[in-house]
Amino acid sequence: MAGLDDGQRDFFWEHGYVVVENAVDTCLLAELRGDFGTWVEESRRHNDPWGDTADGRPRFDLEPGHTAERLGLRRVNAPIEVSEAYFRATTDSRMTDFVATLIGPAVKLHHTKINSKLPGGHTEVKWHQDFPFTPHSNDDIVTALLMVDEVTEENGPLKVLPGSHRGPIHGLWHGGAFTGAVADEVAAEAERAAVVCTGPAGAVCLMHTRLMHGSAPNRSARPRTLHISVYSAEDAVPSSPNPMPNRYEGLMVRGERSGRIRSTAFELQLPQLPTTASFFDQQAKHE
Repeated sequence: MAGLDDGQRDFFWEHGYVVVENAVDTCLLAELRGDFGTWVEESRRHNDPWGDTADGRPRFDLEPGHTAERLGLRRVNAPIEVSEAYFRATTDSRMTDFVATLIGPAVKLHHTKINSKLPGGHTEVKWHQDFPFTPHSNDDIVTALLMVDEVTEENGPLKVLPGSHRGPIHGLWHGGAFTGAVADEVAAEAERAAVVCTGPAGAVCLMHTRLMHGSAPNRSARPRTLHISVYSAEDAVPSSPNPMPNRYEGLMVRGERSGRIRSTAFELQLPQLPTTASFFDQQAKHE
């Protein structure tokens, strides 16, 4: 198993994230790019989100303003259900081994998605933590953001607030509405101390579920595509329905089932499940 070294593990637990290169093989990376490129080309034939997922919402989500000339494919839900390459990257790659080093030896899958920022796109992600979207009995949960394209400071990279995984769980409800984002004053503080996560294609950013993060729009002529896989320790049990139901939820990707539940103390307000293809609409509704 090609796991992380001691320095990488220590960095993750201290800062809440770590970027590691060569998370997948070169050939597999080319397959990932090829499959996504096929979906981008298919998007030219659609004016609205399309495809079906397990709960009937669209698999492929389009940015407002998408046209055949100005492409805006911004989300693919559960890509591992429709791509053997994405399935392999999630379930049996060095990336999977890296995650097992942090929260293993027994690790199960929660959900997967692709977040893409094509050139000229205006999608941004407001500051938030993942845990309030996907609460579990404990927070040994890692989001792995695989860089299918090179991620630069110009094409909408992930921004994180180091160490925030050890701080409070911030609410995503404001004024009785689920906004999918932290309060403005919390976001402003995070922005001032933010660190940008960049890397070559094939690198992965491993992120703790309680780490504060967001991202800006793509301001370059180069795409930024992230394949995102959410994993949990085997003894972490969901406390809320999966925001992206899929047939692989709970799949053991490393280790064996124990049949046990481990709980840690926390309090949060349950999330509001999305009714459209992605949470982008939830955040945009409250701009």
